[in-house]
Amino acid sequence: MAIRRPARKGSPPKSGPPKKAGPARQADESVPAEAGRGADERLLVEAAQGDPAKFEALYELHFERVYGFVAGRVHDRATAQDVTSEVFHKALANLPNYEWRGVPFVAWLLRIAVNAVADQHKRAAREFPSPEDPPDRAKDATLQAAELRVIENRARLFRLVGQLPEAQRRVVHQRFVEQRSIREIAERLGKTEGAIKQLQLRALERLRAQMGGGHA
Repeated sequence: MAIRRPARKGSPPKSGPPKKAGPARQADESVPAEAGRGADERLLVEAAQGDPAKFEALYELHFERVYGFVAGRVHDRATAQDVTSEVFHKALANLPNYEWRGVPFVAWLLRIAVNAVADQHKRAAREFPSPEDPPDRAKDATLQAAELRVIENRARLFRLVGQLPEAQRRVVHQRFVEQRSIREIAERLGKTEGAIKQLQLRALERLRAQMGGGHA
């Protein structure tokens, strides 16, 4: 479903949460897809830390993704809007303590969103208790924990990809982010297809070993 943005682009005011916006599509939640704009995003984050009014740029950049994430877990439009506003309000309030570590900013926003959705479910359970609430709450808590682990794993994988040797990193980015074929990558990098396959294999073996071994 297509996004309907506000008539005037909403931005989170310094003294309150961002404006509500219309329904959002289910955004792609794959964090590594943000790799190409990491440097620019870091500048946006640093600018917003120096001047909260500049947080609007980050809000506009990530609104659809955060709203899509929340709307898929809160089945009421008004509630989804409120929770999304809460996410950006908390992000703005805690921005001075945010440390850039090479991970897309949206990973941090989604961590806030996971907790905000969990809090919303708890509030709803208290306000509208029913005999079915206990198992439902337990199920929700399990799902939220699983989602948080997925986000953390993606953020960690993003960091590890950034630590690969340059040739391996370029192959991984073009193969899995840009979705290019082995032949296309070979032509772009001026290498044989066999060389590209070897670079991809070594990169994946290294990432598996680091992810499995718990090295950051």
